[in-house]
Amino acid sequence: MSSRFIFLLITLITLWVLALNSGHDLAFSLAYLLSGVLILSYFLAWSSTRSVGIRRFTRTQRSQVGQFVEEIFEVSNGGVLAKLWLEVEDFSKLPGHSASRVISSLGRNSSERWQIRTPCTHRGRFRLGPMVLRSGDPLGIFDVEQDLPATSNIVVYPLVVPLETFEPSVSDLSGGEARRQRTYQITTNVATVRDYAPGDSLNRIHWPSTARARRLMTKEFELDPTADVWIYLDLYEGGQFDLPWEVFPYQVGVFALSGNRNRKQRQVELPPSTTEYGVTIAASLAHYFLDKDRAVGMTSYGKTREFLQSDRGERQKTKILEGLAVVEGDGNLPFAQVIATDSVRLNRNDTILAISADPDPQWALALQDSQRRGINSIAVVIDGNTFGASIDYVPVVSNFEATGLSYYMVERGEPIATALSKPANKTHRHMAVR
Repeated sequence: MSSRFIFLLITLITLWVLALNSGHDLAFSLAYLLSGVLILSYFLAWSSTRSVGIRRFTRTQRSQVGQFVEEIFEVSNGGVLAKLWLEVEDFSKLPGHSASRVISSLGRNSSERWQIRTPCTHRGRFRLGPMVLRSGDPLGIFDVEQDLPATSNIVVYPLVVPLETFEPSVSDLSGGEARRQRTYQITTNVATVRDYAPGDSLNRIHWPSTARARRLMTKEFELDPTADVWIYLDLYEGGQFDLPWEVFPYQVGVFALSGNRNRKQRQVELPPSTTEYGVTIAASLAHYFLDKDRAVGMTSYGKTREFLQSDRGERQKTKILEGLAVVEGDGNLPFAQVIATDSVRLNRNDTILAISADPDPQWALALQDSQRRGINSIAVVIDGNTFGASIDYVPVVSNFEATGLSYYMVERGEPIATALSKPANKTHRHMAVR
């Protein structure tokens, strides 16, 4: 109840008291006039949100850091009266998403539409909606609100940095043994045949078996006998470091375009957090090896365990991005235990890509143990000193140097593609206390 309405109500009561006690025509006229104004204002406010419809169109339920989320809003008036003003307030959780709007005038049987393009600066799963529709009378005496509780979710995938090179190259990785593992991808190894199912492509049909059985038979494939690549992402809370960061929707430098004559590549500023750098590195390495037709799996321990069985193809890329979109660096299991526990089930000649900012040398020792069992190990160390910490990484690096294990070092602000172009023990870079 607004203060203006309370003032007018007190004035109206006073006028009626004066009119009834004095009998003056002026007092009655003012009382009738003010009563009519209040009644008319209440009717206009009551009808202001009637017959108003709001539709919200989200172009896609999936986006990625560095891309845009596009939404279209349409407010229509199906009533016989024009709406003097309407306010649409949106309560979406997507950072930088400002879809609220005030419509000054909306005629009868008319509509207004607007489009919102929001740059994605944070990965995660975000809620779109709910909304509130507000309006009132021309004098601002009465306010009306209508809740629009409908919501939807949008998933923002982490940034994927294109990697041109990564050592050791795919050709240097060892092969493995056939494990009779089924895959949806078409490989050179056919495991068996089965009855045709709706949706099977024609190139999967085994025609000799179809002729013998007199019904359509489909081939089932298994993974090629090549070693898998396993990405181990450290989400242990004690090994994460970050700096304060606030980004505005169109901050200069966040979505700057740079490139050459052949193509333009969007440069995105990552939040100053070792978790965000680790997620981006994991997504980029997964895409790199999947593009090389390698089977890639992933393991991480946050509040819950995220495990993704190794596989190939675009479908595996989507699964990895879905998992990495929602992980947080809030786990309670040290990275050394993750490596020691999960690497036991790996096959000889598999490859572990361990990504961590933890200065504890125990995870380096765990990688050495897996290396002795015939599992290739590669480490990516994120320098926590560049994220506001003061840490000594010498024990970790010394273990890698002593055993000849390949490792990379990534600093805040350094292009990830450059940092992953050559192992640190080939570029003579060193970490120390800062």
